[in-house]
Amino acid sequence: MNYWKVKLSLIFNYIIFAILLNSVGVVVLQVINDFGVTPESASVLEAYKDLSIAIASFLIASYIPRLGYKNAMLTALGIVIMASVLMASFGSFGMAQLLYALVGISFAIIKVSVYSTVSLITESASDHASFLSILEGFFMVGVLGGFWLFGSFIGYAAESETITWLHTYWILAAIGLFAFLLLFMTKLDESAVVQSKEGAGKDFIEMISLIKYPLVLFFIFGAFLYVYIEQALNTWLPTFNFSVLQLPESISVQIVSIFAGCLAAGRLLGGYIMKYINWFYVLQSSILIAITLVLLVLPITIGIEPGSITGWADVPMAAYVLPAIGLFLAPIYPTLSSSILSALPKNRQSGMTGLIVIFSALGGTTGSIITGFLFGKLDGQTAFYFTLIPLILLFLLIIPYKRKRDSFDIESIK
Repeated sequence: MNYWKVKLSLIFNYIIFAILLNSVGVVVLQVINDFGVTPESASVLEAYKDLSIAIASFLIASYIPRLGYKNAMLTALGIVIMASVLMASFGSFGMAQLLYALVGISFAIIKVSVYSTVSLITESASDHASFLSILEGFFMVGVLGGFWLFGSFIGYAAESETITWLHTYWILAAIGLFAFLLLFMTKLDESAVVQSKEGAGKDFIEMISLIKYPLVLFFIFGAFLYVYIEQALNTWLPTFNFSVLQLPESISVQIVSIFAGCLAAGRLLGGYIMKYINWFYVLQSSILIAITLVLLVLPITIGIEPGSITGWADVPMAAYVLPAIGLFLAPIYPTLSSSILSALPKNRQSGMTGLIVIFSALGGTTGSIITGFLFGKLDGQTAFYFTLIPLILLFLLIIPYKRKRDSFDIESIK
């Protein structure tokens, strides 16, 4: 059966959320410059997004099949359309907090619904894996496009009295409306969905019980550390570019697309390399290279004169090299996630997925808040030097994690 319309709808669902979820760094820079918010205060925007994702996943994921995947996705899209219109109309720091809280809740609904819908519209394991890869690819397209979209409006705002960066949200509302209408007019057969009769309580208990296994504990800490690092960089790179590298606002935002592009390329390249080299050596080498990049690049970011950079021709090499760390960070998270899920029985993988979402969200929030605090109290270079601590801890943690993974008996968990 041809499900192209459903697939197209899911792709647009992912694109709108990719732009909104990864716009935190852009908005942090803008609320600091336009609304006079301190870096420490601005850092909580990540928490509004990530904690909303974690709490919503925790509380409502098991109820989504009862609501229906299509209805759930339409609800989530309706929420982000409303949030985008409110942000465009009444832009403020408080409205930004509300925006990310609503986006976080909606994304938790969308992710569960989209992944579940993929199982309904694919006919084999290879087809399932192929379309998921396409979806994740379009997610990264959304991330890249989002930086350029926001950067363009920031650039227009610098030359116009009638255009502001908040007008970006009218475009996002329009994309969301298109996705909503496309899904609304698309038929989705959900008759194959089997709803649990035992309710969410049993699912919750099974999820929490996984924490008693040392392998799971090592993974949780590793996932927390990785997302701490990624979000610290993703959220604060625009501000680092503006305040430390002295780039113009629009370029500060647009050049962060290199980080997103490197994450996409790194995951594709890492997947290919790990066909021939054990994942453990790939990840450890990647972390060492990331540490080396931080140590090499940050010293050359000191002493750049304000106003010395006016266009792309003046951008220093450090602005291109620092985001390239994403190329080496990229394979870590999906590889660790795959390694833990494949070690567990299939009936426990949904609970493990819940833990992945929750602790990833907590790691992202912590990384953003601590880095924002360091930006405000110390300086940008020092804040980014502190990413070396979780990088080193992650390098050390993967060693016992692999030992536990290799010796883990799948029969010991039911």
